[in-house]
Amino acid sequence: MTIRNTSIELAILLAVVMAAPGRNNESLDQLIARAESARIEDRPALCTEIAQRELDSAGQLYQAAKPEEARVAVENVVAYSDKARDASIRTGKRLKDTEIAMRKMAARLRDIKRNLAFEDQAPVATAVDRLEQMRTELLSHMFGKKDNK
Repeated sequence: MTIRNTSIELAILLAVVMAAPGRNNESLDQLIARAESARIEDRPALCTEIAQRELDSAGQLYQAAKPEEARVAVENVVAYSDKARDASIRTGKRLKDTEIAMRKMAARLRDIKRNLAFEDQAPVATAVDRLEQMRTELLSHMFGKKDNK
């Protein structure tokens, strides 16, 4: 009787796993659409994931000697990181996670920059500077330092 119950439970578990929508299999366009319509509390995580995927894409495009397409991906990294930062600050949620993700993305961009031709380095350096600025804003918000602007 226990073998039969275990078999049934295993079959049910397998069916649930197979039927569950795979968020990791979601295309970038689908993820962007979901982020646009998501609740503000969910946007930091979604926008951070988009930025990380764009960063992966930028690295691959630079390796494939497609610097123009890679620059667009780097700009998207900054744009979606900016959206993640804005949503985190507005809600006060996922501040730490967003800051950590930006720190890691900035470090990865620095690594990418080191392997680029000189003429391709400027956009990546600008993106790193912008991510660091966003990180500073998140840290200031987390630790109660407010701008007096």
